[in-house]
Amino acid sequence: MLPPELPPLPALTRAEAELIDRYLEVVDLLGRINPARAEHTYGGLRAAQALVGRATALRDALTLMHQRGESEVHATTLAAALRVLDGERRARRVTVPPPPTG
Repeated sequence: MLPPELPPLPALTRAEAELIDRYLEVVDLLGRINPARAEHTYGGLRAAQALVGRATALRDALTLMHQRGESEVHATTLAAALRVLDGERRARRVTVPPPPTG
């Protein structure tokens, strides 16, 4: 059985697509660093080292948008793109997990 087909990505400018990609990279790294979810220090260390470069790339994507005159963030469209790219699940790794039940 095939998984359900994802909705198409909304139309994005090249700069918006770059912003989304770089943002998700940072979120993924923060999720790996999150001490409430980590299992080993080495993985967090490697993610923290990579975070510097990815944060710089995120800054550069936002700078490019600003320089091109894209001064407004179209939050609804970008949120739709994040949902298609599994952003909600990926961002949950950054949060503190709920306390154990029982």
